[in-house]
Amino acid sequence: MAALTPGAPAAGSTDPAAAGPPVPPRPRDDFARRAGRAALRAGAVLLRRILVLAALLAVVFVAVEMLPGDAATATAERGDGAAAIAARREHLGLDRPLWERFADWMTALPTGDLGTSARGEKVADLLRDPFPNTLALAGAAFALTVAASLALGCLAAARPGRRTDRMIGHTATTAFAVPDFVLATGLVLVLSLWTGLLPAVTVADASGKPAEWTMMIMPVLALAVPQTGWNTRIVRGALADQADAAHVEAARLDGLSTTRVLLRHALPGALPVIATGIATSTGMLLGGAVVVETLFNHPGIGTVLAGAVAGRDTTLIAGCVALAGAAITLVLLAADLVRAKTVGAGR
Repeated sequence: MAALTPGAPAAGSTDPAAAGPPVPPRPRDDFARRAGRAALRAGAVLLRRILVLAALLAVVFVAVEMLPGDAATATAERGDGAAAIAARREHLGLDRPLWERFADWMTALPTGDLGTSARGEKVADLLRDPFPNTLALAGAAFALTVAASLALGCLAAARPGRRTDRMIGHTATTAFAVPDFVLATGLVLVLSLWTGLLPAVTVADASGKPAEWTMMIMPVLALAVPQTGWNTRIVRGALADQADAAHVEAARLDGLSTTRVLLRHALPGALPVIATGIATSTGMLLGGAVVVETLFNHPGIGTVLAGAVAGRDTTLIAGCVALAGAAITLVLLAADLVRAKTVGAGR
């Protein structure tokens, strides 16, 4: 007879109790499972964003196709007859079905090929210099929006119902209601024509960038002020929702200062809502940059896009939309990560 080790189950025993307590999962295995689930969720979110961007690009192709005229007519030389225009239309592939042209362009897009413009230039080359300028403009406006909206929203939340809170709320609503081009016109009128403090238009240097940093001030303000108004309201509302939370009430009863309660206890819980609101402003900033760049002659994709629309250049328009959409997608993904991290930490 085989000897039994004390505490070990007998051979062939099926008694669960005899097997001892269950072995807890290793921390490393548990971390790997959580990381795998997080990666799957991130992949699913990224796939949805990509599908939305693809649908948007399809809408761009259809919208340009519905405009009167086409790229062959818009880029025709003076005196070109119907035969020359027809030959150019065939050269540009405009005689092919729209879905076929869109499929070819989308197939080349993952390789970084944005196609060729109606004038025979590579779209990637046309956007290589203007797009960083647009990103710099929108990035500066984004940073100013985040800093100003957090400061103003926290200041209003620290004095609920008082004059400061009401004043910030009314000002934020008014700022958001003013269109970008109206605000830009007002800035030019006040800061340039009346006072002469800032240049009215942007002059590019040899590298294609603004010659002086002061030329960025008014375009940045024209973009940031409306979005600061919108996000200030979001920050104020998110902090108001957190004011009734149990941990915030407990911190207040412990005698902590208003500033400490607001920044250390209410603000972390409000970050998911704030991050989502600020991330959605990215599209407004990049979209508004097109209008603001045109008004201030900023050397970004606004001028390129305006010319592409006038020339019915579908490939160039789609290239601008693809780059802007990729930038917006990255910011939205970052907001998703912040929201997941914050919510997970608060549980």
